[in-house]
Amino acid sequence: MISANNVTYRVGKKALFEDVNIKFTQGNCYGLIGANGAGKSTFLKILSGELDTTNGEIAVTPGERISVLEQDHFKYDDKIVLDTVILGNERLYEIMKEKDAIYAKEDFSDEDGIRASELEAEFAELDGWEAESNAASLLNGLGIETELHGQMMKDLNGSEKVKVLLAKALFGNPDILLLDEPTNHLDLDAINWLEEFLIDFENTVIVVSHDRYFLNKVCTHTADIDYGKITLFAGNYDFWYESSQLLVRQMKEANKKKEEKIKELQEFISRFSANASKSKQATSRKRALEKIELEEIKPSSRKYPYVDFRPDREIGNEVLTVENLSKTIDGVKVLDHISFILGHDDKVAFVGGNELAKTTLFKILMEEMEPDEGTFKWGVTTSQAYFPKDSTKEFDSDYTITDWLMGYSPVKDVTYVRGYLGRMLFPGEDGVKKLRVLSGGEKVRCLLSKMMISGANILILDEPTNHLDMESITALNNGLIKFPGVILFSSRDHQFVETTANRIMEILPDGTMIDKITTYDEYLAADEAARKRFVYTADTEDDDV
Repeated sequence: MISANNVTYRVGKKALFEDVNIKFTQGNCYGLIGANGAGKSTFLKILSGELDTTNGEIAVTPGERISVLEQDHFKYDDKIVLDTVILGNERLYEIMKEKDAIYAKEDFSDEDGIRASELEAEFAELDGWEAESNAASLLNGLGIETELHGQMMKDLNGSEKVKVLLAKALFGNPDILLLDEPTNHLDLDAINWLEEFLIDFENTVIVVSHDRYFLNKVCTHTADIDYGKITLFAGNYDFWYESSQLLVRQMKEANKKKEEKIKELQEFISRFSANASKSKQATSRKRALEKIELEEIKPSSRKYPYVDFRPDREIGNEVLTVENLSKTIDGVKVLDHISFILGHDDKVAFVGGNELAKTTLFKILMEEMEPDEGTFKWGVTTSQAYFPKDSTKEFDSDYTITDWLMGYSPVKDVTYVRGYLGRMLFPGEDGVKKLRVLSGGEKVRCLLSKMMISGANILILDEPTNHLDMESITALNNGLIKFPGVILFSSRDHQFVETTANRIMEILPDGTMIDKITTYDEYLAADEAARKRFVYTADTEDDDV
């Protein structure tokens, strides 16, 4: 168990947390939620001991081990992948290294033998004999192939490093597991594996995530940070949302009844306070009136942007025809004779682990890259707005947000442009912020403003949910659901894909593509059924042999 007892944490004069009391117990998974800047990551660092409290204390059951998902992707570049995972249990790793050093001695003494015996006993207690196989199993589950296990961390790409650090956090059955955005940079297969791992995990998990589907799948409780306090709800994210809305409605209803009672008492007092025969009753009513207190209802500190894509013209029947598109990058064929035709009602999610292929296809369709073979043709009534996965060049500028968006606006009017920025949570003076100082989430909201102001009837979005908080993801999700045009997009957010797409395209590792008119959940169910049929057939054939 881990608990916060009267914890206060100040940054300068501002209290990020004030007298927080909360317990996290074994067997539960807690989703830690709150608006951007509420202090979710900070609270995890306080729990882990990385940050000291201003007042109060963090108490951990003696002997329990805390494991944390680290964010520094370069910290272990001098380590082998498998060793990095085993480092998740530092004591076990130390024992392994000390044992190896003792057994490597040429002059092995009696003292060395006694020490080695002690280490072997502790090694066995920590399940050391299974350490390498357990570490390999975690890596394989997250999609790190066996041939990479002996590689140096510095030789892995960013996505692979993220998976190794996650495997390190999960290794060795920690008593308390602290995960900050564990699904970032994971493909959907890895996210599904992680969901199942956490569902089966028997100890304490505290997780911060912007993935609503993930939180709904794994969390038994939700801890909501708002106004420097943490309120605990039993249930997942959807249960928290419904409970919090119900609580506000109940408080408003209670206040309404109290206000009616106050009005009734005030009228009685006003009518009879001067009447001698009724004076005692009037005095009694005054006392009753003084005791009535209205509940203070604070609106949530969460802020939702207003995402509304309105096309300037309706799409005709001819939207997009793609014929035999192929592209090879660095000797790898990422697109292999891709062909499809889009209709005017299509909202297409590109899924699967081949991220380079998806980005390459989007760049080709936006004429930022030439295909090696094949053609594509947009319909004459179409206009496109594009959300790139990498927008570094776009924001490498000293332009203010307002001046930047003015360059894309069909109406050259500051008030008109600032209206779009206001909807995306850039009110007033925020419009004079320089592009190069924006956070990741602010950059995304700027790009969405640019797409909205374009009036395009076709939206192409490459991982738009990266860097967004949950409120912005929800707003974007709702905006795309309402959008009357055509959408091509990729996202790792399960709920985002399921609720937006009516057609699924998966670009396979060899560059070919599967195209299905279906929802995402139906697509996954069919894929799972196909895998089971394959396994059953393979097993049957083996039995026949």
